Amino acid sequence: MVHTVSPRVLPGHSADVAVIGAGVIGLSIAWELQRAGHSVLVVDPEPASGASFAAAGMLAPVTEFHFQEEALQRFMLESSGLWPDFAARIGQDLGYRSQGALLLGADHADRAGIDDLMTAQSRTGLPVKPLNSKEIRALEPFLAANSGGYLVEADHQVDPRKLCAVLLAELSVIRARAISVEPGAVILEDGSKLRAAQIVVANGLAASQLGGLPLQAKLRPVHGDIMRLTVPPQLRPFLSHTIRGVVRGKPVYLLPRQDGTVVLGATQREDEQNAPSAGAIYQLLRDAQTLIPAVSELALSEVLARARPATPDNAPLLGRIADHLVMATGFFRHGVLLAPAAARSCLRLLTGQPDPMASAFAPERFNRTPLAPLGAARWK
Repeated sequence: MVHTVSPRVLPGHSADVAVIGAGVIGLSIAWELQRAGHSVLVVDPEPASGASFAAAGMLAPVTEFHFQEEALQRFMLESSGLWPDFAARIGQDLGYRSQGALLLGADHADRAGIDDLMTAQSRTGLPVKPLNSKEIRALEPFLAANSGGYLVEADHQVDPRKLCAVLLAELSVIRARAISVEPGAVILEDGSKLRAAQIVVANGLAASQLGGLPLQAKLRPVHGDIMRLTVPPQLRPFLSHTIRGVVRGKPVYLLPRQDGTVVLGATQREDEQNAPSAGAIYQLLRDAQTLIPAVSELALSEVLARARPATPDNAPLLGRIADHLVMATGFFRHGVLLAPAAARSCLRLLTGQPDPMASAFAPERFNRTPLAPLGAARWK
């Protein structure tokens, strides 16, 4: 159950930390801070309803590797290593699964591209096993006969909706919109203030409209279309592994859930259309059926689209931006995977400890002029 506080009584409320944003990043940060003994209030008008609600929940430091994103992959690898302990400390069913992923190419050109990518990421030291068609279909009988690719044991998954629900139940949440910040306070839409010694800005795309920040959050919306399909009883178990495929150069994935559903996604559209795109949905279904013909026999149970917060270099904005402010946003397609590491980084930043990731992803890296030096005061 989410604890809500009416904005009209906020002048009497205060906390050590106010976290603006109740997506998976903000909730994970707030939970980690609260667990460390600090009083925390989360501010969000619609908790866990944005990109986190649509997210598939892949914990994929290997198959999410992209060329020229080496620093980001190091962060993903670090966070992936934190996930088992993070899930264990939360101590409830999060849909965490560690069966691994199969990375497939639909034709020779697609497989060649995957081969190049896996060669480039091999320096991580994570095991990636090439498989022929016979070996792959022994693991997943519903795959197309010409399948070939890799078994990636280090890629896991979690259910973001379960994760957010569990974290929300343990946190105090103010259902209101933050419009600005100032030293010691978050200003809400009705003009009332929430007092907090420290503020974490973790509200995704909305960070670019938040007043009172010493720098602009350089963010762009990248819409993604995603579906949920229900497997009929006669086809269960449908999949045991996450399937990551490339079909005619386009990525597609299918994640099996324990409840007999499959998550199918996801597109990347940099346009103004917030609703699901008919063309994008067609593409996902077509490409999924290329890899797994029996997809056509599943029931379509949900279609939705959300905008993910992306930066110019696709890496997050993570770091202290003022004596009273820490920024943690712009996690793009990696928010669920990076949640434990982002939470640990923010705990370090808020307690005056050094954090190497905050240097790598400093929010001011896109500003033409550097920020003025910060004072020495820190919340302890």
